[in-house]
Amino acid sequence: MSVSVLTLVRGRREHLVNLIAGLNASLRQPDELAIAYMQPEAHADLPATRFPIREVFVAGDEMPLAAARNRAAAAALGDQLIFLDVDCVPSPTLVGRYAETAFQPGGIRLGEVLYLPAGAVADGIDFAALDRIGKRHPDKPAIARDDIRPTPSHGELWGLSFAIAAADWRRAGGMDERYIGYGGEETDFAARLEQAGVAMWWVGGARAYHQHHVVHTPAFQHFDAIVRNARLFRATWGRWCMQYWLGQFSERGLIAWDDEAITILRQPTAEEIAGSKMSPETLFS
Repeated sequence: MSVSVLTLVRGRREHLVNLIAGLNASLRQPDELAIAYMQPEAHADLPATRFPIREVFVAGDEMPLAAARNRAAAAALGDQLIFLDVDCVPSPTLVGRYAETAFQPGGIRLGEVLYLPAGAVADGIDFAALDRIGKRHPDKPAIARDDIRPTPSHGELWGLSFAIAAADWRRAGGMDERYIGYGGEETDFAARLEQAGVAMWWVGGARAYHQHHVVHTPAFQHFDAIVRNARLFRATWGRWCMQYWLGQFSERGLIAWDDEAITILRQPTAEEIAGSKMSPETLFS
């Protein structure tokens, strides 16, 4: 059984370097790394690897996340696809654990992610230290290394780190490329998986570490994309997604939102966007 790791890149060269360093330290090496670049050129002078790196390029001013995942999956040769966000460092057991659970339980498998503070990998990657200082998202389960448990619903899909058979990816139809920019495409894919009968599980031992970078809460910088993609999801599935972001937009008077429609009342100001920046780990304290 062959295993491809797939990641999407726009900028974030240092994050990609650390992701590759994590793969180089894997107890079970991937058979390849497929990078979907959402930029004109590949990053130069990446670390040497014992596995090939395959590159594809996806155009689009807004982040074409769904299209980039589809291009990476189409280019990958592995029987198993491991999607890992570029700001994640895989633990030494991540690739192997996803590989050994490919048939039992099979389906789509989600691994845990610990959030790192600033500077955690500045002097190299010490996995024991990352285990000590990383913080788990409060809405995600703590899971033992050898544990496997079904998710409560397909809405649990977390795009930072997951594994799926290439055949199941195709069976679910990949991601809907009508979703452009931030938000909605993963929730739509989860609904496609459920419709296709692909089971979803949390898998222990497939830990990754989320590298520090500034985030926006609320996600004012993605306001237009979130509203557009939420409307698309509602039209497709008859319900809303991204209620967390929509609720924050509504509370701040940017939108009027009910069971049927979103009405834009105003755009976020430059001051609101600048003021929404924070470190992700502060959300978990």
